[in-house]
Amino acid sequence: MTKTSLGLEENFEAALCYLGVWISGLFFYFVEDKNKFIRFHAMQSILVFLPLMILAWIFGGFFGVFNYGSSLVFFAWISWFFWVLVIIMWLVLMVKAYQMVKFKLPIVGDIAEKNS
Repeated sequence: MTKTSLGLEENFEAALCYLGVWISGLFFYFVEDKNKFIRFHAMQSILVFLPLMILAWIFGGFFGVFNYGSSLVFFAWISWFFWVLVIIMWLVLMVKAYQMVKFKLPIVGDIAEKNS
């Protein structure tokens, strides 16, 4: 395995792109300017987790403020679904990156590859 510009092992740094969800992805995308593998995982982290976390917040936080009876339960379930999705994807993507697998998710994987 090769070292990165930060001096870390490539697989370890790729997994770190997902550790702090989109925030660590953003950090590594701008810090790691030469390694395409790291930049791919960093961009995929940003493109996956930022929208999912925004949607979870919108449905859980914003709509949760308005108490319209049964609609509150509906939005709480949608928010819960987004958070479960975030946790599952977070674990899978982090493990795949550590294993040096370029695991491309549909749509965002292609965008991440083009921008890495």
